[in-house]
Amino acid sequence: MLQLRGVRQRYGAKQVLALGRFEAAAGEHWLVLGASGSGKTTFLNLAAGLLRPSEGAIEVDGQPVGDLDGAALDRWRGRSVGIVPQKLHLISSLTVLQNLLLAPYLADLPGDDDRALGLLENFGLKDKAAAKPQQLSHGQAQRVAIARAVMNRPKLLLADEPTANLDDANCALALDILEAQARQCGATLIVATHDQRAKQRFEKRLEL
Repeated sequence: MLQLRGVRQRYGAKQVLALGRFEAAAGEHWLVLGASGSGKTTFLNLAAGLLRPSEGAIEVDGQPVGDLDGAALDRWRGRSVGIVPQKLHLISSLTVLQNLLLAPYLADLPGDDDRALGLLENFGLKDKAAAKPQQLSHGQAQRVAIARAVMNRPKLLLADEPTANLDDANCALALDILEAQARQCGATLIVATHDQRAKQRFEKRLEL
């Protein structure tokens, strides 16, 4: 489902990532583990088509990501990839419901209020639909970001440091939610973190 072959990423003279071959099958759950600066976020950005590799090829569900550009790349990413960034990037001027509906809008898909409200209900956030992100707790905001990431039923779900600054109970909850949503979408899940607590949850691991 996700394949990286001979991928190297450089910033100037500095090489930040080098992978001979990586493959994740449809529906698999992977942990990408490494210290800060090891290339975890770079790995996710390459998989999502947010970065082009200095060398190598990347495919997602048979689509060579390097063949896409501009609006076609943005549309493909919006429809095929769900991203939960470390900095959640919720739009402060929009309500929680509007933040979810932004996902299909940017992917050039029809809006789906029923799905958005259903996700909020599943996440225990239906009463927050009209709230602004700044009115949420950190845990609530993170759940909104996950709901937005799965709004379009992506084939690939990527999460960058989703357990950062969470206590043990909320760490487990965040991973529970990600795994459950990936299963519901039939998505390949890749969680990138330096958090050793996540190790016990994933049989498939890539250490950078």
